[in-house]
Amino acid sequence: MKKPTLLIVFLVVFIDLMGFGIVIPLLPLYGQRYHPSPAMFGLLMAVYSLMQFLFAPVLGRLSDRFGRRPILLLSLVGSVLGYLLFGLQNSLALLFLSRVVAGAMGANVSTAQAVIADVTPPEKRAHGMGLVGAAFGLGFILGPAIGGLAVHLGERWPGFLAAGLSFTALLVATIWLPETWTADSRAGRASLPRRGWFSTKALRDALSHPQIGLVLLIFFLSTFAFANFESTFALFLNHRLDLSVTHVTYLFVFIGVLAAVVQGGLIGRLTKAFGERRLVVAGTLILIPSYLLMLVASSVPLLMVFLIPLALGAGLVQPTLSSLVSRLSSADEQGGVLGLYQSMSSLARITGPFWGVYAFESIGMPAPYLTAAAVVAVSWLLALLMLKRAREAKRVEAQAQAAVAAEG
Repeated sequence: MKKPTLLIVFLVVFIDLMGFGIVIPLLPLYGQRYHPSPAMFGLLMAVYSLMQFLFAPVLGRLSDRFGRRPILLLSLVGSVLGYLLFGLQNSLALLFLSRVVAGAMGANVSTAQAVIADVTPPEKRAHGMGLVGAAFGLGFILGPAIGGLAVHLGERWPGFLAAGLSFTALLVATIWLPETWTADSRAGRASLPRRGWFSTKALRDALSHPQIGLVLLIFFLSTFAFANFESTFALFLNHRLDLSVTHVTYLFVFIGVLAAVVQGGLIGRLTKAFGERRLVVAGTLILIPSYLLMLVASSVPLLMVFLIPLALGAGLVQPTLSSLVSRLSSADEQGGVLGLYQSMSSLARITGPFWGVYAFESIGMPAPYLTAAAVVAVSWLLALLMLKRAREAKRVEAQAQAAVAAEG
């Protein structure tokens, strides 16, 4: 494992996602003042993830062709431009444009994952992916707090400060991040058949793979379930516990700290002890009662206790699935497959919040949490199937090796 490269990737993702964390809590407040229709407001909240869904595989395949470094730098340039537009916006159209640019160019996480896959051996990969998850969580902890301070300087300052952070990440990557897509890999790439940048065949191939397809489905369903929780949690706290926005923020920070501890500190040891597939099974199983327990939380202390298993389950699932999908894909396709993986996240973050808020308002407060529990239960069943298939494949391989040895 190339520790300096991992440290640089961690810093780049962390600094850039602090900027993301600054902007996201303010986006609905800025959008409201232009009085959009409900449908237009919903599209404003979803357009970033929609653009990522469309463009993450494109940029991932570009990173397979031209290298990780230039695509990561391009993505960071897009972040700077998007946040600058956010700071300069004075109309709904410009606010939309800021989110479109940031989303279309936002391949920093999937490209960072491809860098980690390049520089880590398979047995260390879950730990490396966990570092990205920890950077993600820490960025979301500090970002909203910084944004809350910056807004007191003026409504444009949060966007400008987020742009400054992404520019800092761009400088760090430009100066210190090496190209991890090796010369041998580049030579091998020349012999690959050329495909369209957004390859439907690549998507079909990934979904039809007996392991990768299950990983993508589990990731989509578990992210959809968490998005139901995440998008309605503030509404839930206000209705159930009558908490202020400040207290809601503290609870999100609490979740972020827990997830960062799991993904940054524990995931490597747990993977070494139990393996990725068992951790996915355990994580999805833990999440089922965790979502249901939210419905019986009658006080803040009790809620904080219930949030511990939820953060643990979520912290186990994401980095182990990232590690699995990178290990199961061939080296020359890792960027493209990780781009598809990121697109599954974006699709879930388009549909999950929409359904969660709609269900909360039209069906009732328990609906998003019941939905999340049901969906993650399906993820658990798919995780069990994935574990079974892996065991069967290992048994077949052992039998084949035994047959070859017997013939010898």
